[in-house]
Amino acid sequence: MGVMYKTKSFLSLTGRVIIKVVSFIVFSLLDLLDFLLCFVYKVADFYIEAEWKPCYCFSAKEAITSSGKIFVSEQGESKIIRLTSTKLHLEEISDTLYTRPCLVSDLSKSTVNELKRLKVDGTIIQSCEKIKIEMLQGKIGGQQFHPIPRWSDCDCKFCTSWTSCGRDTLFVKAEGLKDHKAREDVLFIHGFISSSAFWTETLFPNFSSAAKSTYRLFAIDLLGFGRSPKPTDSLYTLREHLDMIEKSVIEPKNVKSFHIVAHSLGCILALALAVKYPKSIKSLTLLAPPYFPVPKGEEATQYVIRRVAPRRVWPLIAFGASMACWYEHISRTICLLICKNHRLWEFLTKLVTRNRMRTFLLEGFFCHTHNAAWHTLHNIICGTASKLDGYLEAVHHHLKCDVHIFHGKDDELIPVECSYNVQSKVPRAKVKVVENKDHITIVVGRQKTFARELEEIWKGSSDDDSASYDNIQNYQ
Repeated sequence: MGVMYKTKSFLSLTGRVIIKVVSFIVFSLLDLLDFLLCFVYKVADFYIEAEWKPCYCFSAKEAITSSGKIFVSEQGESKIIRLTSTKLHLEEISDTLYTRPCLVSDLSKSTVNELKRLKVDGTIIQSCEKIKIEMLQGKIGGQQFHPIPRWSDCDCKFCTSWTSCGRDTLFVKAEGLKDHKAREDVLFIHGFISSSAFWTETLFPNFSSAAKSTYRLFAIDLLGFGRSPKPTDSLYTLREHLDMIEKSVIEPKNVKSFHIVAHSLGCILALALAVKYPKSIKSLTLLAPPYFPVPKGEEATQYVIRRVAPRRVWPLIAFGASMACWYEHISRTICLLICKNHRLWEFLTKLVTRNRMRTFLLEGFFCHTHNAAWHTLHNIICGTASKLDGYLEAVHHHLKCDVHIFHGKDDELIPVECSYNVQSKVPRAKVKVVENKDHITIVVGRQKTFARELEEIWKGSSDDDSASYDNIQNYQ
């Protein structure tokens, strides 16, 4: 037994060492490739769009201010100020957009910085204690959506449907009661590179007639995904996503009392909404919430990007996440090859599977722009890392709603420990780990069971509220 244990330990250690060595080599080559692609896309953008497009490789402030907002940096912290006709907005921008350590970028940036120090033209920041404000002329105002897709984005009718009808709100799929007589509403928020079809093609057909006659069900395509607007000038910050949800569902549908069901990245938006509407939330159901407590002394955004995207070649889902998080231009190339040609890939999938495979997951995966995916990933997953503790504490201390968490035991993207981390912050949260399910199959493949579970959660929350009300009446 001892020999067998030592053999397994040796093989395990050898495997880890091999993966680290291979990962170092592969990602060093990818660092170089992304560096070269930066210049390729600058030339292509200038040739096709007659304009040099900024990126985050060399000039973070240029990439941000090109969106028409004001860039403010102080002592290494970056924020965005956006002026509207009524108030001043402060929006945090994740530093992972322009600070992602790698061999090539560190070398190139140090070279550029040395060259800049040789210039004395009054434009260089001499002290980090001073605030530098840069403004792009003629673009200060409310949120403006520029509908023209970039040459590397898909321009099919499905992806650009929001431009043809002039829609400036999210695409919302509604089922259940059609009027305001519903006792409560339910808001479904999908995860990263997904869409409302994640819910409407799985859960909606499996809800009972009793549920559909009791609740209004709203599934949205988040800003930049599915059939929702995909503005080229948006930074896809937390505030922008929340503003669009309010503008598209909560305000026009007169939503007063509602449950939230959210998956993955959508869990962050769900928590932010719950904190903003503490008296309206009836229940929170979170699936695979990406919550990584940040150790003391660690920079929150950088810690989270290393956890979500560890720069490893194995498992494959970690490799894919690392490609999406670390490489602005490689990820744009992937979008160019896959998203821009999603109709071809969907056709080939149906052809190979003889039309036996439903492609709603592919639609959610393909139908977005690189700008939307890149900024949402960094500004929501990484950029909110320092806020999640506060959100969870608010849910624990100031909200009375039920909190239910579901997680697939085989989830290799968001580890099960994340759900238990949430429970440690919100002790009343109930965690259910589902055997033999991963990040997607936690819903897909068990939709009938999950639909019943959700109905029980909603009914239980309503019964608890009624009991609480009766107790108050009896006490009075």
